[in-house]
Amino acid sequence: MRYSHALPQPGSERQTSLVVGVLAGEGIGPEIVPLALDLLERVADAAGVRVELRHGGLIGKPAVTRHGASLSDEVIAFCEGVFADGGALFCGAGGDRFVYELRARFDLFCKFTPLCPHPVLSDSGALRPERLEGVDIVAVRENTGGMYLGEWSMEQAPAGGRTARHAFSYCEPQIARIVDVAARLAQTRRGRVTVTTKPGGVPAISTLWEEIASERCDAAGVHMQVLEIDNAVYQLIADPRQFDVVVSPNMFGDVMADGGAVLLGSRGMSFSGNFSPEGRGVFQTGHGAAHDLAGSDRANPVGQMLSLAMMLREAFGLDTEATCVEHAIADTLARGIRTPDIAGPGSTVVGTRDFGRAVGAALSARLEGREAAAHRAA
Repeated sequence: MRYSHALPQPGSERQTSLVVGVLAGEGIGPEIVPLALDLLERVADAAGVRVELRHGGLIGKPAVTRHGASLSDEVIAFCEGVFADGGALFCGAGGDRFVYELRARFDLFCKFTPLCPHPVLSDSGALRPERLEGVDIVAVRENTGGMYLGEWSMEQAPAGGRTARHAFSYCEPQIARIVDVAARLAQTRRGRVTVTTKPGGVPAISTLWEEIASERCDAAGVHMQVLEIDNAVYQLIADPRQFDVVVSPNMFGDVMADGGAVLLGSRGMSFSGNFSPEGRGVFQTGHGAAHDLAGSDRANPVGQMLSLAMMLREAFGLDTEATCVEHAIADTLARGIRTPDIAGPGSTVVGTRDFGRAVGAALSARLEGREAAAHRAA
């Protein structure tokens, strides 16, 4: 299913000429992004789709070293050009302030993180398989307000030592527009929205979130429950089947999505899409740069590959092709081919590159089978 249909301006219909801006990022990004782009090339060849790949500059900590900012003016101009031509951004991990500044600069207010475990991975991960049966959650995160976007300073205190200050806020329109997205999404699913707050810790913001969410969910005709963030994370692991759509302020949404990766078996499986009200999209993994894995051929590329499938579906309307990518990943996992982080009993443990090759071969087989079926039908 598409998530971007819940945005104020829903995603586009099927396109056959795609502009994709690539920011490979740091750490394991330059290793796993090309594996996903190989899948894009196979899809384009089979579907007769023209893809214009544009490669941008440094992001994250390497950009700070060279340009003094994790989101440089050069990359801002690159992103503006991609969006102006109706394209989407495909990103590897970028550290420091990159993701926060990118979201603020382009009003990427909404982040969708699907949390739907692969049944074939029931033999791996930290949770018992029966806990994961039927789990299908979408975490919806507000990206442009709250603790991650505010004003901060570090100053010397008169009595000695340093004092760190941070001021942040939420306004009613910010909350209303993200809750509206969550409510519209819930209308197409199971009709339940969970809102995360912390009334004892951030009383005013929590009150505003709960009041506005109650009004908007009532108007949309969906059921709403409110959970404090610490309890919400516990419930997400202890009883994930109770959740449908979870909508959260910026930092709480970060916590819920990362905690939810336990349901997937590994952070390497997690992915997301960030959207502006107009549907401009940035697609990325849900994990960090994993510098400790860089160059070791041990990184899991599935999250990056699934973010590619999300881009095909949400940004370009290529639903069938996105499904082929998802099925190729599932086919590979079902054969027991795994990276170390998701290996189970009897798995064939392979490195990043070999896993990418296996998924590529599975995708080609899927695409060829689809073409053969189309010829038979004709």
